[in-house]
Amino acid sequence: MQTATLIGNEPKPSLIHTRSGFLAMTGILLVIVLLSAGAAVSFGQVEIPISQSYRILLYQITGIQTGDPAELASGSFVDIIWKIRLPRVLLAMFIGAGLTLCGTIMQAAVQNPLADPYILGISSGASLGATFAILVGFGSIGFLGQTGIAFWAFAGAVGASLLVLMLASSGGKMTSVKLVLAGMVINALCTAFANFIVYFANNAEGIKTVTFWTMGSLAAASWDKLPLISIVIVLSVAFFLLQSRVLNTMLLGDEAAVTLGINLSAYRRAYLIVSALITGVMVASCGMIGFVGLIIPHMVRGLVGSDHRRLLPTSVLCGAIFLIWTDVIARTIVPNVELPIGIITALIGAPLFMYMLVKKGYAFGGKS
Repeated sequence: MQTATLIGNEPKPSLIHTRSGFLAMTGILLVIVLLSAGAAVSFGQVEIPISQSYRILLYQITGIQTGDPAELASGSFVDIIWKIRLPRVLLAMFIGAGLTLCGTIMQAAVQNPLADPYILGISSGASLGATFAILVGFGSIGFLGQTGIAFWAFAGAVGASLLVLMLASSGGKMTSVKLVLAGMVINALCTAFANFIVYFANNAEGIKTVTFWTMGSLAAASWDKLPLISIVIVLSVAFFLLQSRVLNTMLLGDEAAVTLGINLSAYRRAYLIVSALITGVMVASCGMIGFVGLIIPHMVRGLVGSDHRRLLPTSVLCGAIFLIWTDVIARTIVPNVELPIGIITALIGAPLFMYMLVKKGYAFGGKS
């Protein structure tokens, strides 16, 4: 069987040929994540020396003084780093890790190299929910308060995903092809409803807000939002790391899974529901940020192979690094203007994906 070459028979890069080599690489990536988070708080409309940013963070987190205590404990630089930029950088780190995790899971679950966290109509469902909240007027009323838009975006994302799963399960066993087709149908339907609301809305400011939200932004990051995001992402990573064997089996196809005694349909449904919930939480926090869940797993797969025991942790760390620095570009590339981060990820991700397809002849999960 040709698909049997997806795992095990492919040549392993020398970097991860041994367990110690892979652990060393994982450790290096962890250090890069931490250093990137510390350096990223220095960049913005107000430039702060990187060395001073590290000293302020070290003092605020551990209480260790490496300079003037007055400068480390208070002042404009401390307020900018601790209250504004650090929550944003940490949100970028968790969102990048979460999008990459969901992209990796989706690509294995539906056996489609073009799968990303939004394949199940999540993006269109979230857009419909946010558009409804902003333009119809349910964004900040009632018991939801100012979290109304995030709530409706999450509800739209999860609702669209459940509709896709129900549609794909009707008329027999759910397959990867039916999932993709159902996702396309629900995506078109939700997009049509959202455009209908926009067309009849007499709210120019609301339409502008909807447009900006659909491009993705981390500008609303705060310490209050981080606990939910961080807990969801950390628990999800831990859960899927324990599912590496099943994810590897998914790459071999349903026939091989039956031989191994694994009910892939049940696992696929469970993984997609969990991924939809994770993506719904992320989309509700920062809008749609495309290409991260698509491009990062492909790049990492070319480095470490298709074995999810190595692919998952490496992808998560690389996704965190990627979005941290993409956010830095979004808020510094144009002076005095902050671009939506979704624009930057698309401008970076699309050429990279085209390069892998054209130059390297990249094939999903195996050899070209």
